[in-house]
Amino acid sequence: MSNATSLPVITLSLRIGPMLEFAIRRLLRALITIWAVVTLVFIFLRCAGDPALMLLPDTTPPDVVQAFREQWGLDQPIPVQYLRYLSHVMVGDFGQSFIDGRSALSVVLAALPKTLLLGTTALGFAICVGIPAGILAAMRRGTLWDRLIMTGAVLGYSLPSFFIGIVLVVIFALHLRWLPSSGSTTAAHLILPSVTLGLWIAATLARLTRSSLLETMSEDYMETARSKGLGSVGRIVRHALPNAANPILTVLGMSAGHIIAGSVIVETVFAWPGVGRLTITSVGARELSIVQAIVMLVASAMVLANLTVDLLYGVFDPRLRGSRR
Repeated sequence: MSNATSLPVITLSLRIGPMLEFAIRRLLRALITIWAVVTLVFIFLRCAGDPALMLLPDTTPPDVVQAFREQWGLDQPIPVQYLRYLSHVMVGDFGQSFIDGRSALSVVLAALPKTLLLGTTALGFAICVGIPAGILAAMRRGTLWDRLIMTGAVLGYSLPSFFIGIVLVVIFALHLRWLPSSGSTTAAHLILPSVTLGLWIAATLARLTRSSLLETMSEDYMETARSKGLGSVGRIVRHALPNAANPILTVLGMSAGHIIAGSVIVETVFAWPGVGRLTITSVGARELSIVQAIVMLVASAMVLANLTVDLLYGVFDPRLRGSRR
């Protein structure tokens, strides 16, 4: 009896061990990536110019400029500034705004809900449009539907976001007058920017879903499912999609970075008061603390998304848990 009960415990420990090691390796890699990104941005921002000279008028006396540098610690060598910044970040202090003295983190967090709303809506639009379009194109391979969907996907993938946004504004805001062109006060204000931001992701998902399904549908187990009388929709849902999930998960993980980076352009075009628009104004004003907080947020979001995808890979494909990559 003891041997029978110990066997499941041993089997479970053998499964948990590689999974835990896999997760720890990915987590350490994520932390190193965040540190590298923050370090590079810190150095580049300070090498780009003196914030004191950018913020203060040209007629400011030299002693006032020097006092400003001392007040914000800009008179210290860059290594000293860097070590002090890291020590503050580790306790959640991202510095203060040069202009009004507010906490940089509070400024970013105030704009974050608008960007999260825009990003989640854009991602939902992309999933609801891209994956079904890719499935339809794969099931109707070589037909007019397939050609139309792939042509639309190529256009959505190739055209820049600012051009798509301007076209949508001209059509739906200026000519048809169905939707507002700027602002964020109503749900209608969300439609054009979310479509603009999500179109690239939808096009990528459509192309990748089609190619992954076509590759999966040629496997032997799909023919076995067909011989058992399972319909085309059932074969796609129960067999093809789960086995084609890894590339789709990769695109969804990368989409987190695209949403944050793309929001800089989209929020500017549609005057959407989110993190993207805050980035433009902060860079122009040399608000180093705010820019660094935004970069930390973006890097953390991208790394977290990729970490989640990596862990899901380990769940769906046990071969990766033993890999040292």
